[in-house]
Amino acid sequence: MEIQVKASKREEQGSGASRRLRRAGKLPGIIYGGEQEALPVTFDHNDMYHMLQKEAFHASVLTIDVDGTKHTAVLRDSQWHAYRQQVLHVDFQRVDATHKIHLKVPLHFINADICPGVKLEGGMVSHVLSELDVQCLPKDLPEFIEVDLKDLTGGKSLHVSELALPAGVEAVHHGEGDPIVATVLKTGGGDGADEAEGEGASA
Repeated sequence: MEIQVKASKREEQGSGASRRLRRAGKLPGIIYGGEQEALPVTFDHNDMYHMLQKEAFHASVLTIDVDGTKHTAVLRDSQWHAYRQQVLHVDFQRVDATHKIHLKVPLHFINADICPGVKLEGGMVSHVLSELDVQCLPKDLPEFIEVDLKDLTGGKSLHVSELALPAGVEAVHHGEGDPIVATVLKTGGGDGADEAEGEGASA
């Protein structure tokens, strides 16, 4: 999925200039990294606000068009007002096709309702992680990683090492051990839940 963003070069800098931009419906930001100097830019606030609501925007290589010059970058940070639905600043980092990038990618869980721990044992799936740190070349960056829970049984956990990662993508985790991604918590259901399901099917 290719995502393009329009921006303009920002001439004025400083907190006063940023406040004036925000009052005018603009959003200050910066593009940094690579061999080029950091580039202060402005975006349309409403456009960027809606972009930030999209999951893919946070885990995609973006094309930022700054007055006709295109920059390939990833979102690194967004600063928000304490209580208003207002973005205050956004940071983007340039990426190079030949260098690996490190980014958080969302996890999409599937088959939780049919895994043995839920369907047969009446347990409940607990998502321990909602995103995963990965490292890969920009071309290999996935928008999300699918986590298939179909074989998970009660009291058991799925670990990062068990995830089916796309080609060229490596998981990055800090510290020792093999982090848990999801687990099935026993809730004392089981046979009773099965009977209720059977009654519903015969009704």
